[in-house]
Amino acid sequence: MPEPKAKRLIVTADDFGLSLPVNEAVERAHREGILSAASLMIGAPAAEDAVARARSLPSLGVGLHLTLLEGRPILPPEKVPGLVGPDGRFPKDPVRLGLALYFSSELRRQAAAEITAQFERFGETGIVMDHVNGHQHFHLHPVVLRAILEVSPRYGLPPVRLPFEPFGASFGANRDRFAARFTGWLFYLGQTRRLRRALIAAGVKSNDHVFGLYDSGAMTEPRLQSLVEHLPPGLSEIYCHPASRRWEGPDNLPSQYRCEEEFRALLSPAIKEKLKAAGLHPLSFRKALEN
Repeated sequence: MPEPKAKRLIVTADDFGLSLPVNEAVERAHREGILSAASLMIGAPAAEDAVARARSLPSLGVGLHLTLLEGRPILPPEKVPGLVGPDGRFPKDPVRLGLALYFSSELRRQAAAEITAQFERFGETGIVMDHVNGHQHFHLHPVVLRAILEVSPRYGLPPVRLPFEPFGASFGANRDRFAARFTGWLFYLGQTRRLRRALIAAGVKSNDHVFGLYDSGAMTEPRLQSLVEHLPPGLSEIYCHPASRRWEGPDNLPSQYRCEEEFRALLSPAIKEKLKAAGLHPLSFRKALEN
């Protein structure tokens, strides 16, 4: 029988560039804590500041957090009128946008143009693209995935997040919300099978598991400690949404997110010791997948 895969870990902060408090948390959590990767919203309000910080953090794996929901486009609104509302912002409803993409060839064209523009803007930073994923995991949509696979060869075929959270490890670590975890696992099981097949066919690498789907905004120290104890064999990604403090404005994180607690968890000496005892050293996507 083949030997089980060794456990490997990526610890990612999403929404890098959303605000200065998020950027501050990412920088400090990488310098002093366990954070090994960050997903950059290249069109977000504090993206320039995020890029400047990233350039001073060569060991931080910075990837592209493709955004077609919430936020603003890279392209002028008049170039993507079907993707934005009167305020020039993307919609908030993923189901409605997802259905519209299936039925409108013009909307698919606009989405592909915006995705390409986000890749190009990231490329202009000179930072090696560590990975790609979608805000609200919208890269699961076949139209979005197709656009990613068409443009990503120009950027070295960066790995793509596979948002599959195994039910056994997830529930075993947290022992709560059984129904939500189980039904979510069933939904993502089918979605990620299709995604995995497409990535393998395109020669694009990915993680094996992800943790954070059912605890988004609540990756606190106790949850992180328990997750480390229950990580399955293979490459796991734990993603979170840290911030050094709250801020005002339309781009604020959801009110229920415990972003400051997540930030403290990434700096926790107890978490560091637990990882060390488990023989785990968080890596970027490319480092974790280079062999």
